[in-house]
Amino acid sequence: MKLYNKWKAGQVPFAESGDTEIAKEDGGARDASITFEQAGEQAWAEIEQHLKNMNPYEFQQLVASLLEAMGYYVSWVAPPGKDGGVDILAWSDRLGTRPPRIKVQVKRMQQAVNVADLRSFMAVLGDDDVGLFVTAGTFTKDAEDEARTQEKRKVTLVNLKRLVGLWVEHYDRLQDEARRRFPLQRIWFLAPEA
Repeated sequence: MKLYNKWKAGQVPFAESGDTEIAKEDGGARDASITFEQAGEQAWAEIEQHLKNMNPYEFQQLVASLLEAMGYYVSWVAPPGKDGGVDILAWSDRLGTRPPRIKVQVKRMQQAVNVADLRSFMAVLGDDDVGLFVTAGTFTKDAEDEARTQEKRKVTLVNLKRLVGLWVEHYDRLQDEARRRFPLQRIWFLAPEA
């Protein structure tokens, strides 16, 4: 927001620009585009930092809230302490009578999740379970390959970028408490003409 305000303060109002400023307007559009990119980078850095600094159990609750906003029914969220490799249990129906059961592993790791971490999680998946591995970081190529080539164990990987995308997509359906945990605000910019 500060970056946008700085950019906005430096702009010449359209009515004042006149014909002598046509060449300057093209340069201004380019400057606005660069400023927009810088604002996007700054916003992304703040979002990433917010999630990586979040308490692990708050991050776990954030993921549970997202699943609920997506229409799943969260039946259990692990309390602080040992969780046996599963942080959240969710279902597609309220009573948990229809498969699959969704087992979720949530990691707020600085380094990329590797294939050993993924295999440890897959070991707790039953035949009718679907695994969801969520991280505030990324996955190594080996972990991505392992998840993609699984035929028996169904595992979906959600990295930071995908998590934020899902949060934005389902933001209107999130409970107020979840929005307070990870508040985002949309800002619209006038795009320069191509």
